[in-house]
Amino acid sequence: MKMLEKISSFMGSSFAIWVILFAVLSFIFPGGFTWIAPYIVPLLGIIMFGMGLTLSKSDFAEVFKRPKDVAAGVVAQFTIMPLLAFALAMLLPVSPEVAAGVILVGCCPGGTSSNVMTYLSKGDTALSVAITAVSTLLAPLLTPVLVLLFASQWLPVSAGSLFLSIVKIVIVPIVLGLIVKAALGKKSEAGIKAMPIVSVVAIVAIVAAVVSVNQEKIAETGALIFAIVVLHNVLGYGVGYGIAKLMGMDPSKQRAVSIEVGMQNSGLGASLAAAHFSPLAAVPSAIFSVWHNISGPIIATLYRKQKEKSDTKQNLTKSA
Repeated sequence: MKMLEKISSFMGSSFAIWVILFAVLSFIFPGGFTWIAPYIVPLLGIIMFGMGLTLSKSDFAEVFKRPKDVAAGVVAQFTIMPLLAFALAMLLPVSPEVAAGVILVGCCPGGTSSNVMTYLSKGDTALSVAITAVSTLLAPLLTPVLVLLFASQWLPVSAGSLFLSIVKIVIVPIVLGLIVKAALGKKSEAGIKAMPIVSVVAIVAIVAAVVSVNQEKIAETGALIFAIVVLHNVLGYGVGYGIAKLMGMDPSKQRAVSIEVGMQNSGLGASLAAAHFSPLAAVPSAIFSVWHNISGPIIATLYRKQKEKSDTKQNLTKSA
């Protein structure tokens, strides 16, 4: 069991390295990874099952303890990122497929990586987990409506089909995870400890599949898509932080909301784009997955240093 924990910890801490490494390998040797493409949806289902295993009663209790904070984070998640994605798609010269892909990832709920980054930033981790859980459960309703609203001018959008897909690949696996955890009790702990390994492998495989299938198109337009993804992500952090500050949240909540808004469930974006639009539409999500594993640790470090500097000033003031 201890060995499993050590491997899980190593895989989790080195997540960014694995994503970047296999993104590069799949771009250089696409033929070695294209076989994974048909398994993108099942892979995401496995990740969501793991999320269900790791959720606890305290995560849902947090929603009722401070509904205003959770609601504010969820609303920010489903307004800031879709609007930023729409603005970038309108302003920059991208193809309809890429525009739809950027908007789709912008309309997805927060990713579970945001919880880890919030913890590392010394932010309000309990709030981050609650926002992720609620936004994920609301995704079947809100993501299709938002994609229909913002992306239908570029590509035909079937909100009903998107709804069914999200229910199948997000809600059903999460519910199954919750049921298995409740049924097995402490026996499920081994599975929970193994999930970081499984999740890392699954996300890496999804990114590698999308990059390999779109290798030629990424070579042509990858720089522009990367620029859009970076802008989208960084603006998400900044606007999320600003909104939380305007609402009078304390600094730990500001950090949580900022990271929660900026980091998307890019695996879901890639799965939905590949299933409902085109392989090219999945590229923004794949690049987002690579990039937010770079930007996440950076923003977490900056916020942590900000917190430490603030604490030092307070201690000096008290001692004076």
